[in-house]
Amino acid sequence: MQKSLNKIAKDTNLFLKRFIKNQKKSELIIPMKYGLFSGGKKIRSKILIDIGSIFKINYKSLIILGAAVECIHAYSLIHDDLPCMDNDSIRRGKPSTHIKFGESTAVLAGNSLLTMAFEILSHKNLKLSEKIKINLINKISESSGHLGIAGGQFLDLSFEHKKVSKNKIVEMEIKKTGKLFSFCCAAPLIVKRKSKKEINKFENIGADIGLLFQVADDLIDHRGSLLAAGKKTGKDKIKGKATLISLLGHKNTIKYANNLILKINNKLKEYGSRSNNLSKTLKYILNRNK
Repeated sequence: MQKSLNKIAKDTNLFLKRFIKNQKKSELIIPMKYGLFSGGKKIRSKILIDIGSIFKINYKSLIILGAAVECIHAYSLIHDDLPCMDNDSIRRGKPSTHIKFGESTAVLAGNSLLTMAFEILSHKNLKLSEKIKINLINKISESSGHLGIAGGQFLDLSFEHKKVSKNKIVEMEIKKTGKLFSFCCAAPLIVKRKSKKEINKFENIGADIGLLFQVADDLIDHRGSLLAAGKKTGKDKIKGKATLISLLGHKNTIKYANNLILKINNKLKEYGSRSNNLSKTLKYILNRNK
């Protein structure tokens, strides 16, 4: 698993470095690169490639799609860390972008990474039809804005120190984390021009994977170390964050996560051994750095 993740991270970063190098220079490039190349396991890109391999999609194209996803993810982390949001001074074991470069620069670097994702998906390097590119841009836009990451972050902040139902927590976590995983799962089917019904099925699988990832992240915050998490842990409790752990407790949350894995694997049964890589990635997500 680690070997595969390392290869995907290396290939994705190589594409992004070349893409940025070919752009006109600006003062924002340095903070953009700081937020973009700050480590990270590239699990979203791994999911995208796992699904892409089920449908026999060209690896190079999947890396380009993954590069766009990583830009969106990096933008969301830079903004999440801001004092007006989650106020985190450490990200992936080093100072957050706003600590290193200042708040206004961090906001602008995040905005620039968000828009760079659309540049990547519309670029001539991605050898797909214009219609497919438009569909991909439409889907990733939906995953990033008020129906996705931004909307999820709004709910996350508004739920602090409040009694929130399980359904509301799940809705928030699917928006905040699940929607980008939904794009990763739907994108290969969009490329293959699959039916709306099939695309929706994989979007739902992606939402479950994102929920699994967020639950695992909350478990790390609950019991993990700064070294394992790459950021300060125990903050969710201090801030009164609405999480499944705060509602269900530690043991029941682990049960919930294992049931999610079973649910996802059941949906993938019809693809047989082609979905083995994805099943391994799901186990990795839950067990990482616990």
